[in-house]
Amino acid sequence: MKAKEFKSSIMLLMAALIWGFAFVAQRVGVRYIGSFTLNGVRFALGALSMLPLIIYLKRKRTASGIGGSISVYSADAEEQIEIKDQGIMENQNELKRMDKPFKLPAVKAGITAGLVLFIAATLQQLGLEETTAGKAAFITGFYIILVPIFGVFLKQKTGKSTWVAAVLAIAGLYLISVNDGSKVSGGDLLELAGSFFWTLHILLIYRFTQRVDVLELSFIQYMTCSALSLGFAIFLEDISIHGIAQALVPILYGGIASVGIAYTLQAFGQKHAKPSHASVIMSLESLFAALGGLLILGEVMEIKGYIGCALMLTGVIVSQTGTAIKNP
Repeated sequence: MKAKEFKSSIMLLMAALIWGFAFVAQRVGVRYIGSFTLNGVRFALGALSMLPLIIYLKRKRTASGIGGSISVYSADAEEQIEIKDQGIMENQNELKRMDKPFKLPAVKAGITAGLVLFIAATLQQLGLEETTAGKAAFITGFYIILVPIFGVFLKQKTGKSTWVAAVLAIAGLYLISVNDGSKVSGGDLLELAGSFFWTLHILLIYRFTQRVDVLELSFIQYMTCSALSLGFAIFLEDISIHGIAQALVPILYGGIASVGIAYTLQAFGQKHAKPSHASVIMSLESLFAALGGLLILGEVMEIKGYIGCALMLTGVIVSQTGTAIKNP
């Protein structure tokens, strides 16, 4: 494995680790504050933590785009110097227009994505009030298989491996979620509903990132999700400084680490990693969530639940490796 690919894999693995343990942080945080309040504060922190990176990259882009110097060859070259100077000034003005932050297309895309993110994150957080961190992560991870299946409706080709993966994932989902008889917990149903919105969110992000700046899109969608969450929290929950203080560690982890740091690791990690490899590595998020739930919260599943987790993880790997073989 090349050095750059190895470094990228490490970055993606760290991102998956952070995201996995974020399920634990969210489950702990909801003990002290409401789900809407928790999401509102953590997504706001996550968005703000991205600002330094956005500003840094904007300045770097501007600095690399504006270059060159005016060389004076003789007294007879004044007209040439004037023309060259005018060209540089026009280039500077064009770069300033291009570098203007948060243009309208990015704002529209960010608000749309933020609305879907709000629904998905709300369902996930409400589900975590009733289910374990590990189960929530594995059920949420169902979106990795739903994405190529939904692609069929967008006239995208879907290989046999995707359908095999879907069967494995559904079987695993059954073993994870169905308890005594045919009972399914309300929390698991919320997580399953949320996975469909995570699927829609990924499809939207894929479409929008072809046209707008990725970091700006992320910042706006996080702020949109935060604003909507806090708006619902004002009417549905009791917001207290004391509760927020008690949940400060989960909030900081869920905001700065999960959104700011992990997103940055993903962005730089995917630069030199193959998409199929990146997807498989990041799917380990579910395993880390189950591990975190066991070590920190003492959450233990039945044997059939762990078998279901193994089936779902196998389905994810089959789906992604099948794509890698088809598109090497």
